[in-house]
Amino acid sequence: MKLLCVVLCQLAFSVGVFAQAPVGNVYEVYAIEYAAANRRAALKDVAVGATTGDSTTFSYYVWFLKGDNGRCVLVDTGFLLDSAGASKFMARYERPDIALQRIHVNPGEVTDLIITHPHYDHIGGITLFKNATVWMQRRDYEYFVGGAWQPGAKAQGLDKGDVLATVQANLDGRLRLVAGDSVEILPGIRAFTGSKHAYESQDLLIDTGAEKVLLASDDAWFYYNLEKGLSVPLTFDQGAYIRQMRKMKALVSDPELVIPGHDELVLAKFPQVARGVVRIR
Repeated sequence: MKLLCVVLCQLAFSVGVFAQAPVGNVYEVYAIEYAAANRRAALKDVAVGATTGDSTTFSYYVWFLKGDNGRCVLVDTGFLLDSAGASKFMARYERPDIALQRIHVNPGEVTDLIITHPHYDHIGGITLFKNATVWMQRRDYEYFVGGAWQPGAKAQGLDKGDVLATVQANLDGRLRLVAGDSVEILPGIRAFTGSKHAYESQDLLIDTGAEKVLLASDDAWFYYNLEKGLSVPLTFDQGAYIRQMRKMKALVSDPELVIPGHDELVLAKFPQVARGVVRIR
């Protein structure tokens, strides 16, 4: 009996030491500003129907999701500029893969890229992350590589070089196409569509454990769009854009957790963990 008790105690100790904490498929969420415009924009030019004379400036972000499941997910890839272009258009600019290293993540560690939509400033850096699986809405991809370039179609914000890079990712077997609204792309990450900012842009609901964070990307450019319920001018359907903003706010417990795609105030609302990087609570 004494020997049996010793064995059971040793077994219990070994289980306590070596047992892994259960994976909850939850993520730490970081907003990384890699660029900021060197000129201001009138709010009436970024929010249809605004009457204020105030202005704002565009910040450019990628979002990093560190999962307890081993996933290292980058939401959008930013755009590429040479030094001449950066100095001409940007108050500050750092290539997105280099900006990611501010939180000690190398591009080769990124397991997944989720592209919210294929405008150049959200997909232009896709070639920087060659090891990652790429996730994109099917209808957005099909329009991006096909319909957008037909006579009379809308190609504003799209770049032909990005088309070729995205098709190459498909040919390389790295592209996964997402089929529609309220789809779990990865455990703990659910995609929603309906905004029509791009042909089928998606925003993402992220499980952080304690609460959910909604990465709006360009389904809301600024907090001003969200607060006033005003569409951006660049969309296929302004009514759909407004409805999607309402939907996004209904998906979270706190409207502050809907994160717009271009607002400099994101950096002021959450704790800074590195230069130009905040962790979304």
